[in-house]
Amino acid sequence: MSTQTRTYFYQGIKVGWPFIFLISPFAFLFGVVAMQAGLNVFEALSFSVIVIAGAAQLTAIQLMQENTHTFVIIFSGLAVNLRMAMYSASMAVHMGKLPLWKRALVAYLTVDQTYAVSIAKFETEPEMSVADKFAFYIGVATPILPLWYLATLAGAWTGSAVPSTLPLDFAIPLTFIAIITPMLRTLPHVIAACTSVVLSLALAFIPFNLGVILAGICAMIAGAASEEFIKNKGRVRREQT
Repeated sequence: MSTQTRTYFYQGIKVGWPFIFLISPFAFLFGVVAMQAGLNVFEALSFSVIVIAGAAQLTAIQLMQENTHTFVIIFSGLAVNLRMAMYSASMAVHMGKLPLWKRALVAYLTVDQTYAVSIAKFETEPEMSVADKFAFYIGVATPILPLWYLATLAGAWTGSAVPSTLPLDFAIPLTFIAIITPMLRTLPHVIAACTSVVLSLALAFIPFNLGVILAGICAMIAGAASEEFIKNKGRVRREQT
């Protein structure tokens, strides 16, 4: 690893470690809920290690508690996690030339936090090499993933000892606010974010969490359309001058 690549790795750790204060309560909450749903410690930890998707995990656990059909549980989890396909499509531009095992590792480590800060870094520093991008990405994930596992384990061990009135679920919205807010740098970004919020609430009645997916698709369309409109408007002004 070159000095520059190593520097990017440490930069990734630097921007990734603050997320531990948000994901740790989130993972702890999942561990508690998983135990209350009837899973044992090993099953709860395995769930977090294999899936690594808090929203999908909590959705699945909630449906399991309601004795929902297995197909519905799997489909709902996939629906909630469908945004990962969007993440992967945009990351392929930056990581597509990596060896297969490294691409597989990036895919495994793709969560909201690692994607958000990494894609922002790649866009602001296009001169980064593929090796530098990979090192930065791994750096971001380094403090996040181990704490996700450990906090899940702590929650599972604690189990029913945690009072149900303790509002640990505050970590869920705080995590996404911390991810999204720094990325709202332009008007199209703001339009896309507002569209997703409004439509997510308006379409909440759609089963299997499909309203969230539809809201995300519409938000991307709105953001792209507004960005194209702004570009065309600027082009017209330059031609007039």
